[in-house]
Amino acid sequence: MSISIRDVNKRFGQYQALRNVNLEIPDGELVALLGPSGGGKTTLLRSIAGLETPDSGQILFGGKDATLSRPQERGVGFVFQHYALFRHMSVFENIAFGLRVKPKAERASEEEIRSRVDDLLKLIQLDWIADRFPDQLSGGQRQRVALARALAPRPTFLLLDEPFGALDTKVRKELRRWLRQLHDEMEMTSVFVTHDQEEALELADRVVVMMEGAVAQSGTPDEVYDRPATPQVYQFLGDVNLFHGRMADAGFLHNPHQPESADDVTAFVRPHELEVDRFASSEASIPAKLLHAYALGPKVRLELRRSDSHELMEAELTRDRHRNLGLVAGDNVWVTPKSLRLFRDGEEIAI
Repeated sequence: MSISIRDVNKRFGQYQALRNVNLEIPDGELVALLGPSGGGKTTLLRSIAGLETPDSGQILFGGKDATLSRPQERGVGFVFQHYALFRHMSVFENIAFGLRVKPKAERASEEEIRSRVDDLLKLIQLDWIADRFPDQLSGGQRQRVALARALAPRPTFLLLDEPFGALDTKVRKELRRWLRQLHDEMEMTSVFVTHDQEEALELADRVVVMMEGAVAQSGTPDEVYDRPATPQVYQFLGDVNLFHGRMADAGFLHNPHQPESADDVTAFVRPHELEVDRFASSEASIPAKLLHAYALGPKVRLELRRSDSHELMEAELTRDRHRNLGLVAGDNVWVTPKSLRLFRDGEEIAI
């Protein structure tokens, strides 16, 4: 079932958490709400769940207005960052909880409940510890139990608030793959909040970048990473070099296809889009000095200072390329952008 957010606003005292949010989440998609702290991600997720009520605007499920519906009427499964498991209940009883508290007229039989929980325990691969308590589980196991508990009542939507934020990197990556597979098998609409760019870009069908309570950009992972809509999104999504100048300047901002202009512009270039060599390869090449080189797995990150403006920049090379160049700190090099994007007053300039 699809989710439609229309002109939603939410204020807490003097703080406006959501500003005229409009968003369409198609049926069956796994959508990431990504952004810095205070961007409005969790408030929007809680509004979808019914845990917060918008001051204005509408939230529609499958075209039907659910703005004022109670949480239990929305068919939503909610997973919190810190699990929120009942410590006095076993794994089995934690998962069964949502089924047991249904009104008597809607409650399944005990046999059906046990069958449903057994199926979920097998799904999360924890059927061998069904009688343990939360304090006896690892962080990754607790999060799987929290997911199973949210899925037990067969929700239409699965909502997750920073589901892997409390886990270490290795476990987080394992659970990301598992959640993607689970989402595809369950065929439901899922929305998760994260501030981890890698997590959003790897896991989601659609990434919604939120800043200052508004949707800054929405699109596929490739769209938002390769074509950020604004300088703010560009700077948030991955590492980027910023160079300030004028359209008539040489180097990065030189553009022979446009008339000279005195307007200030900013060029955005990602580290892997910079080519580093000991010789200038084009008119756009600029001189720089290598300050440091850092090995990062299969890549080498170079910290450089432009010789003409003293601006710092970062370039990324493969280990083989770095080895072939034989670079050491203090070497003079030439840096050439393989691609760049220019913005003036927040608007992109076509080049």
